[in-house]
Amino acid sequence: MAIERTLAIVKPDATRKGVVGEAIRAAEEAGLTPVAIRRIHLTRAQAEGFYAVHRARPFFADLTAFMSEGPVVVMALEGPDAIATWRRLLGATDPGKAEEGTLRRRFGTNIQANGFHGSDGGETAAFEMGYFFAGLEIP
Repeated sequence: MAIERTLAIVKPDATRKGVVGEAIRAAEEAGLTPVAIRRIHLTRAQAEGFYAVHRARPFFADLTAFMSEGPVVVMALEGPDAIATWRRLLGATDPGKAEEGTLRRRFGTNIQANGFHGSDGGETAAFEMGYFFAGLEIP
């Protein structure tokens, strides 16, 4: 198993529910280590920059409005197969279709307010971690 890093976000809905600790606990129990954590309230422009790849999609405006409606917690997680491990912990994007026990099933509401984000690949993870953390912030 390769040691890698991924970006995790506790979205505004889950941050409001007070489940940041649950996300960190789940990551650590799965062998992932938070190497950088930041709580921020994204501006609409910052959310648009982060989700720029989806700019042409019909959900872009709603997504960026949602992601800028309240604070989020962003984390760089490190560990064996971190990307796949974190995504497995999250479950399906739609909480109603996510497996029992996954973070989205436990704390998500719908496809948009699903509580959490996880990078979908190595290149995406590198971009996403760089978006939120300067080089010196991640050891």
